[in-house]
Amino acid sequence: MKHITHKARKFVKRMENKASSAMLKTKHIISGNSGEGYVDTAVKILIAVVIGALVLAGLYKLFGETVMPTLTQRIQEMFNYRD
Repeated sequence: MKHITHKARKFVKRMENKASSAMLKTKHIISGNSGEGYVDTAVKILIAVVIGALVLAGLYKLFGETVMPTLTQRIQEMFNYRD
């Protein structure tokens, strides 16, 4: 009878260890943040692209209406040798 009791306790202890190990592995996997950086990186890239497009549009509007006509006129005046 002692032999059976000893084997049963050993079996129960082994099952407790396996369950505890499985629980710790599950807890580690759930609490891990290994894939979290992908979403953050995608949002940062999207924000950078939008801000870059806005800056380029503003510069294009500024150079297209204000700077470029004045610059073109000055260059024409500078190379106009007839006057």
